[in-house]
Amino acid sequence: HVQLVESGGDLVQPGESLTLSCAASGYTYNRNCMAWFRQAPGKEREGVARIATGSGNTYYTDSVKGRFTISRDNAKNTVYLQMNSMKSEDSGVYSCAIGDSWAFGYWGQGTQVTVS
Repeated sequence: HVQLVESGGDLVQPGESLTLSCAASGYTYNRNCMAWFRQAPGKEREGVARIATGSGNTYYTDSVKGRFTISRDNAKNTVYLQMNSMKSEDSGVYSCAIGDSWAFGYWGQGTQVTVS
């Protein structure tokens, strides 16, 4: 069993920055990838960024490339999402996920990000 706890959601103005954290606990052994997803009201959940926890390789959806950075601290089982130059369309509930080979089986409860 794995638990994920997100933190850092807040209300920010357009152009500002925000950093989200996600701490994983429990049986994280052999979980080799983590990711951030977001869901805006009335929209489907979308993948924002993902990271291979071993190699550190990262992938981003086009709308956040150059603005968001995903990183991880393996010693702390924590993944971060640094968000810069934020836009109103970045608003939503951000959830982190952990899995194996890009199949994500465990999710956090989410943290609200509002850009207004």
